[in-house]
Amino acid sequence: MTETVLVPADQDGLDDFFGDNGWSDGLPIVAPTRERVDRFLAAISWPADRVIGEMPPANGEITVEGLAVNSVMAGCRPEYLPVVIAAVTAMLEPEFNLFAVQSTTHPASPLIIVNGPVVDQLGMNSRYGAFGPGCRANATIGRAARLALLNIGGAAPGVLDRSTQGQSSKYSFCVAENELESPWEPLSIERGFGPEASTVTVVGAENPHNLNDHGSTTGEGVLATFSGAMNDLGANNAYRGGEPVLAVGPEHAAILAADGYGKAEIRQHIFDHARIPRALWNHGGRPEMAPDWFPDEEQVPIIAEPDSLLVIVLGGFGRHSAWLPTFGEATRSVTVRIPRSE
Repeated sequence: MTETVLVPADQDGLDDFFGDNGWSDGLPIVAPTRERVDRFLAAISWPADRVIGEMPPANGEITVEGLAVNSVMAGCRPEYLPVVIAAVTAMLEPEFNLFAVQSTTHPASPLIIVNGPVVDQLGMNSRYGAFGPGCRANATIGRAARLALLNIGGAAPGVLDRSTQGQSSKYSFCVAENELESPWEPLSIERGFGPEASTVTVVGAENPHNLNDHGSTTGEGVLATFSGAMNDLGANNAYRGGEPVLAVGPEHAAILAADGYGKAEIRQHIFDHARIPRALWNHGGRPEMAPDWFPDEEQVPIIAEPDSLLVIVLGGFGRHSAWLPTFGEATRSVTVRIPRSE
């Protein structure tokens, strides 16, 4: 069992106590009392002392109970705990490289993308304002993961988390793919899971960059807008490869699908057209930083190969999409099945 401490009874005193001990993200927290933590542990069949792994950079031991404590603090409901466990489990996979994501000067944060039946079961938001506030499940699942990254992983800003400016998604970064309004198969199916499976995918990403196209009526026009915006010399993907995310709004998705573009065709188009003139590297990017995967090309693609781009459908109606640059090839996305609540 985790250590029990006596804390002030009033909310202000509680928040000050947790803040003074470095256990808070700066927002008010819910006291993780024994009763509350036990209710969360009852939501999953795993034992409280089950060790999930060690969380870098401090390499704190992660237990089911430890994640329950941080989930209570974040304001989760007990039924959210399996999603938090799955997200943290995915982050610990070697290819995700959590140590680098936690300690880099880049503003990367683990983006949590949820797919499958659990989205409706928990009332997660995949539509209007999915990246923003207003949905308890999205907000608190993402916050619980962040509190664990802070309290177990030790990634306090300016201490072990060296992100130069940080980003707002370091409070919470969790969405669900809009499968209902997607003309394509969801990310979980692409990754080999069946329609009955609920999954979490984690990506070491930046905040979303808006893609506004209210004028195009063809798939080619929409993709021209996407490609033009993704020609970003300042993104890590320009010189470090990796797996950026393209979050396509349902209106843009419908236009693309009507013109015969599936996710594979979108990836190929971005690979072919989101390219940075090599001459620019002699100015802002510096020649020694230019990627070497296309040494003879005058136009260097933002991704090393088409399959490097993650494509999901997200949001409500309105002709906006977004792309999310990532930390680069140092981190790779990971998808895992969410454990059942039994």
